Amino acid sequence: MMSDFHASQSLIRRARSGLMMAALALVAVPLAGCSSLDSLNPFGGEKYETKLLPDVPAEQIYDQGLARLQKKDGEGAAKKFGELEKQYPYSQWARRGLLMQVYSQYEGGQYDDAAATATRYIGLYPSSQETPYAAYLMGMSYYKQIPDISRDQENAERALQVFTSLVQKYPKSEYVEDAKFKIQVTRDQLAGKEMSVGRFYLARKNYTAAVNRFREVLAKYQNTRHAEEALYRLTEAYLGLGVTNEAQTAAAVLGHNFPDSPWYQDSYKLLAGGGLKPEESKGSWISKAFAKVGLG
Repeated sequence: MMSDFHASQSLIRRARSGLMMAALALVAVPLAGCSSLDSLNPFGGEKYETKLLPDVPAEQIYDQGLARLQKKDGEGAAKKFGELEKQYPYSQWARRGLLMQVYSQYEGGQYDDAAATATRYIGLYPSSQETPYAAYLMGMSYYKQIPDISRDQENAERALQVFTSLVQKYPKSEYVEDAKFKIQVTRDQLAGKEMSVGRFYLARKNYTAAVNRFREVLAKYQNTRHAEEALYRLTEAYLGLGVTNEAQTAAAVLGHNFPDSPWYQDSYKLLAGGGLKPEESKGSWISKAFAKVGLG
């Protein structure tokens, strides 16, 4: 029995000695071999050294963002304000930082980023007092990217949607008046796009396609400056199609609503050249469109 005990103790000592030698051997492995060992050990150390940075007060980060804004560094300011949400999540500083991130991106001309961040702010803080401002900045981010009428008007449509929502949801907001003005501008822009395409079809005597475009103007944007020309172009297109009653109605509605318009004078002459005169048909879609929506 004693011999078995001494034998077991000897094995333990040798095992411990072996573990010690293995540990020393690992320590002696050159650094170049660490990557291969790490790849075999899923619990190995990090490839890059992790440094523990001291906590920076939220107010200090916020002030650093403001300082970058003063230097016209919108992109840098946005990144700095973004740190607040990372370091102080679910705090008032995170909320303030997110809003200032929107503003910084907007000021820095990062309009797509500003719109996306504003969308996120509104989703996180729908009842915040600053939510109308975030919505306004979102609308302005799209508004700033509206191209000329020869190009796609997706940004104009988005701006119109955002500004309309702002007016409806926050009617007492200080941004409502400017939003209403921007709505008029974007609607005029969208109507201008339809008119441009309609003229294109009209010039190529594709009268049906032209009518559809001018009809769109009267259906959606009849309170814009393009309504007068749209009625004249309808007179022209319907004459081209030989649909004289609609041509006469378009001219009559034009004369009734815009009696001093040069477009009415042109439509009157156009009809007179074919022995016709303006005469409204109450059953026409043109008459119904103006009776339903009206001008003003």
